[in-house]
Amino acid sequence: MRERQSRVVLVTCGTLPEAKRIARAAVKARLAACVNVMLSPVESIYRWKGKVEISREYLLLMKTTAKRLPELERMVRSLHSYDVPEFLVLPVVSGSREYLGWLAESVKPA
Repeated sequence: MRERQSRVVLVTCGTLPEAKRIARAAVKARLAACVNVMLSPVESIYRWKGKVEISREYLLLMKTTAKRLPELERMVRSLHSYDVPEFLVLPVVSGSREYLGWLAESVKPA
């Protein structure tokens, strides 16, 4: 049952301090149970304003629930430096009962 509610959110940031700031704020606000900050940058190749761009970015893997997504997205947008920050939501197909229970409990509003 909890699998249906659990989500992984992908967010990329232009700097490591920005990535850590967003990660910490999301967990502190109980909008994400856990955020993995990839310490090594990823190389992103994308189209922006008609040009192909290449950037080094830091990837966040945020674990949350469907109910917390709208507020998490608002927070990411408010703290992010990009005009259009990445916010991709992936459903969790399966996971350990214990982990998914912890995830759901961790994002319940205080």
